[in-house]
Parts: sequence; C-alpha cells; structure tokens
Amino acid sequence: MSDIKKYAVIVAGGKGLRMGSAVPKQFLPLHGKPLLCHPLEAFANAIPGIRLVLVLPPDQVSSAQTVLKSYLGGIRVTTVADGDTRYHSVQNGLREIKNDGVVFVHDGARPIVSEELILRCYKQAIEKGSAIPAIAVTESMRIMEGDLSLPIDREQLRIIQTPQTFRTELILPAFKQEYQPSFTDEATVLESFGTKIHLIDGMPDNIKVTTPYDMIIAEALLNEHDHAPYTV
Repeated sequence: MSDIKKYAVIVAGGKGLRMGSAVPKQFLPLHGKPLLCHPLEAFANAIPGIRLVLVLPPDQVSSAQTVLKSYLGGIRVTTVADGDTRYHSVQNGLREIKNDGVVFVHDGARPIVSEELILRCYKQAIEKGSAIPAIAVTESMRIMEGDLSLPIDREQLRIIQTPQTFRTELILPAFKQEYQPSFTDEATVLESFGTKIHLIDGMPDNIKVTTPYDMIIAEALLNEHDHAPYTV
C-alpha cells in the first residue's frame, strides 16, 4: 500500500437509549469484547499503521482508555470528546488530522465492518475522491404524504452505510461549514460544499447495532464468520 496517510474517525457518541441498558452501547460485550473494539480492530488489521481516532461522550473517555488497554493493548487509539450532533462529533475527530491523505468515518455501532470493504473504500477514495458504501433496498417501500401513503420505486433507493471515505482535501474544508440540520451524514456535508459523491457496494453484514435484537444478530453473524471456510 502507498505511503499516503490513512486515518479512521470512529464515531461512538450516541447514548444508545434504544438499547435499554445502563451500560453505554459501545461498551456492551459482543463476541468476547466490548462492541467498540470490533471496528477499531478491523481498521487496524486492514491498514497497518492507520491513525485511529475514537469519538466518545466526554464522560466515557477515561473508561474507554481502560477498555482499550485491556482488549487492544497493541493498537494506539486517540480519544476525543463528541459534540452536540454527529456533524460536530465528526468535526472534533477531524481536528486530529494534520496531514493530507485518506480518512474513513465509521459508525462505532457497526462492529462487523470487513477488511475487504475497508480496502475497497480506500481504493475508490484514492481514484474518485469518495466512497460511500450502499446496499440495495430489498423490501417494498412507501412514502407518507400527510394521511396518504404512496408506493415508491425501491430500485431507486439505497441504504447508506459507513465507512464513508474521502480524500482529506475534500472532507476537511467541507467540515468548516456552518452546521445545517440537513447534514445527516458525511456525504450530505460534502454535497452541500459542492463535492460530487461516489457510491460503492456495501455489505449486508455491515449492520448498525441500535437495539437488543441487533446485538443478537451481530453475535450470530460473528459466530458465522468464525466458522466460515478460509479463502485466499
């Protein structure tokens, strides 16, 4: 892999209220380690030497340092406090990036991101400037208009995932804009700044854990990965 600098901003700033647990979601045990350790380990394994930045609520930073030393002692991770919105949380993480390169922004609640997807996103970001993982919608969809619901062509829809990946010269200036409520993810921030967004095939296993049911699915998927045949 080239000498281009690589960074991953892992955003784990949510309160996880839908999980219904006294323990913050990112610290819940999943397949033998806290949930937040899985994506950090995936990026470290996919791209040795990558700079990892973990964004957390301020009251969780010290706890995270203890957890990371216990489970990922050989992986260096910089922890920073989150902001009022996802935009501000990512903005705080991006302040740790001082050189040109490629930056991944990934949901800390997506623990099953594969090394293969990470590398594909990296390659496309180098070539096109951005890589936004997306998967096709497989169920029928309807859109609400007041009291009415209307059918919508699912062939035109995509479910967006992370890691949303960009060259730093594109994402860093875009995150100097004033915040807008329409900024639902990094792609919308860059589009507002006039940058063209390029999708890339995501992966169905790359689920976002938000409920106890999602934890069950994630555990089952990780168990399946453990027993998958090895391929070169």
